[in-house]
Amino acid sequence: MKRRIDPKDTPTKDLHQYILGSIAPRPIAFVSSVNEDGVENLAPYSFFNAFSSNPPIAVFSSNRKVADNTTKDTLHNAEVQKELVINMVSYDIVRQMAISSVSYPTDVSEFEKTGLTPEPSELVKAPRVAESPVNMECRVKEIITLGDQGGAGHLIICEILMIHIDEKVLEGNRINPHKIDLMGRMGRTYYVRASGAAVSSIYQSVADIPIGYDGLPEAIRKSDVLSANDIATMAGLKELPEKAQPIDGMDVNTTHQSAKELIAAGNTEQALSLLLSIH
Repeated sequence: MKRRIDPKDTPTKDLHQYILGSIAPRPIAFVSSVNEDGVENLAPYSFFNAFSSNPPIAVFSSNRKVADNTTKDTLHNAEVQKELVINMVSYDIVRQMAISSVSYPTDVSEFEKTGLTPEPSELVKAPRVAESPVNMECRVKEIITLGDQGGAGHLIICEILMIHIDEKVLEGNRINPHKIDLMGRMGRTYYVRASGAAVSSIYQSVADIPIGYDGLPEAIRKSDVLSANDIATMAGLKELPEKAQPIDGMDVNTTHQSAKELIAAGNTEQALSLLLSIH
């Protein structure tokens, strides 16, 4: 049974948390900017993602506060200066990032409050966060206002002009997720650390047509032992393997359990071959 949530009948503060708890984890845009008086600002935004590689575009939303319908300094600075830096939040600076989320007066720099180091950017006025593993210098292309009530977003569409990546997180031309050790935002006070056991690799060719669920025997699809992910892993294979020789003394339940263990060990074709021997 699922609870029905009608946005029209749900208080904004509750709807906000339903959305945050459901669309998670979200990457964090740690945005540095500067106002017309030269005051440096630093604030985190988790309504954020990349939307294009050519041209390179990132978008984040600076929402009106639900409590009092006010807007943040970042939005003002983006409107006035038309540039900013998106810094990535690694585990090493997550607590400092949290301090920056406080609503300080406009004339207060979050760099001083957080102890983070501003370093000059190459192409924009806003400083980069020296401790961040990745900095993206951006030009603001467009700001789309989604509403005028508390909780309404302002989509800040940014063209990435320059990227700075710490060599320590790179392996050739690719970023190692365990080395960059990024943090993700969830609902309420929850975060997730995107490294270690939390990271898994799932390969599925987008060019080869897989077997699909419908290509597997019904007895496999309706297994009481195999999980939906187990079955989908086999359904993702390019073709059915040859049937293995039946193993004396193994009943259906034992065979399915053995196949489950093979899948967990990465031996998916062997697992399906074993299952086909009895189905």
